[in-house]
Amino acid sequence: MASPEIIEAEQRLAELGYWTGPVDGVFDANSKHALIAFQKMEGRKRTGILTAAELEPLRSASRPAPREDSYAHIEVNLTRQVLLVVDAEGGVTKVLPVCTGNEQFYIEDGRRNRAHTPRGRFTVTRKINGWRRSKLGLLYYPSYIWNGIAIHGSQSIMTYPASHGCIRIPMFAAKELSEMAPVGTVVVVYDDG
Repeated sequence: MASPEIIEAEQRLAELGYWTGPVDGVFDANSKHALIAFQKMEGRKRTGILTAAELEPLRSASRPAPREDSYAHIEVNLTRQVLLVVDAEGGVTKVLPVCTGNEQFYIEDGRRNRAHTPRGRFTVTRKINGWRRSKLGLLYYPSYIWNGIAIHGSQSIMTYPASHGCIRIPMFAAKELSEMAPVGTVVVVYDDG
């Protein structure tokens, strides 16, 4: 696509709350993540490829609505694989694609575990600035919500569930999201329906 269409798409994604990075006419990794989040929310094929067929629905789309409103919190929709940042007035300010638990079994310390992202209402209980090495991999700016489950930056954000249970977000947004969600922030994790 030509630069004017890319700028239009980036501007539209940003207006709808999708976390794009700079609106500069360069369809980079941040723009791709924003488009994938849009495709996930709208039930479209999760390609991350900007085409005329993707630009049309962007032009007529509405800002996503949270499940709960009237207080600042984070929502993680496991069905759609997106994270919504909700402000104190109940408006969605940021939308990111996520990659959550795939429900497969894995072995850790000789024990069989299921890669499960828990559903329910949690709070951010502790945070680490920068990198943390865990037994299951690297976490960037993790914000822990339950036992070892955290929202954290990852270089592996698939378009489908593929984590050991954590809520992976794109690297470019990890530090800022951590700053936006202090200890005590409510995190609501749910399936559609």
